[in-house]
Amino acid sequence: MNARKALQGVRVLELGTLVAAPFAGKIFAEFGAEVIKVEPPESGDPLRNWRAMHHDTSVWWYVQARNKKSITVDMRMEEGQEIIRSLAREVDIVIENFRPGTLEKWGLGYEVLSGINPGLIMVRISGYGQTGPYRGKPGFGSVAEAIGGLRYLTGFPDRPPVRVGIAIGDLTAGLYAVIGALMALHARSRSPEGKGQLVDVALYEAVFSLLEGVLPEYDLKGVVRERTGSALPGIAPSNTYLCDDGKYVVIGANGDSIFKRLMHAIGRSDLAEDPRYATNQGRVEDAAFIDQVIEEWTKRHPLQEVQRRLDEAAVPVGPIYSIEEIVGDEHYRARNMLEEIRLPDGETVLFPGVVPKLSETPGGHEWVGPRLGEHNEEILKGLLRLDDAALARLKEKKAI
Repeated sequence: MNARKALQGVRVLELGTLVAAPFAGKIFAEFGAEVIKVEPPESGDPLRNWRAMHHDTSVWWYVQARNKKSITVDMRMEEGQEIIRSLAREVDIVIENFRPGTLEKWGLGYEVLSGINPGLIMVRISGYGQTGPYRGKPGFGSVAEAIGGLRYLTGFPDRPPVRVGIAIGDLTAGLYAVIGALMALHARSRSPEGKGQLVDVALYEAVFSLLEGVLPEYDLKGVVRERTGSALPGIAPSNTYLCDDGKYVVIGANGDSIFKRLMHAIGRSDLAEDPRYATNQGRVEDAAFIDQVIEEWTKRHPLQEVQRRLDEAAVPVGPIYSIEEIVGDEHYRARNMLEEIRLPDGETVLFPGVVPKLSETPGGHEWVGPRLGEHNEEILKGLLRLDDAALARLKEKKAI
């Protein structure tokens, strides 16, 4: 590593598979933590075989597991469980996303692991959390998006609810997992005993937390927010508009002074100075009319011209990018958000850059997602001090 990274010296044991816990682990790894990813022997994390493949490995895997170390452990076996307990003594954080009760069944619950390492921070991601009547139900991000209220709000009012085109529930939970772990690390650093704690992240709660003022609006006013398509309720103008060349542009002019600049830019100075539209509340009452006025103007110009004029007027505006257009954007490249990475076979591929940008201890890419069990010897011999004979016995039993 060149520059010192923010989480250098932190060691993380990642027990989860697929999306939520591994996404959290990815962020830790990008910022310098040593992330030891535990995978089932032979099969590995199912994500290795999801979506677009490069030879025999998913390209998503290469991104999701970058900078991590892969070891194979069968946690259903007593020998594998002992390896996990031994590793728990050596790490700061454990991240897992099994159904509640699974790790307890294997003798790897928080009470056991924190008894071994009182400073341990254990981050548990599940569909419904570690408590409550739904705790034992299996939970996927898609279901969490539904029960968390997001799906109800997504789409057009005359059509069934739709999903966002990514695993937004899992990814949001992964972000909360990182936030919670960092809070717990800070609390541990201030604790005289250096005591760790449990971080309980529920997928549905991560989604529910994104719903802005939906709950108090309902409780105080009886308002049930419904699907509104491309518009954002209670904010005007902020919508998607058709341009002359058949492309769409997003314009956000819901700030009072921005609205004035937009109206002057599209030749409607009369509306810019109309006292009815001086505040957002007034504009919301006539949002459909304002959207009609804006689209009448955008339909007379191609997207690039719309963007040029509104950029000059300092009005927030942007095209709706596909990934092809993202790759061609100069700003993405200037911000190192399109990193050219070399795969194990020597072929290069673009990876998304690291977020956020830290001035003194930046994150970065060190290596792509590892081969299954690539770091078995490094971790089991180097960290746990197992000898060759012990490793041979574990391999023979298929515990690793």
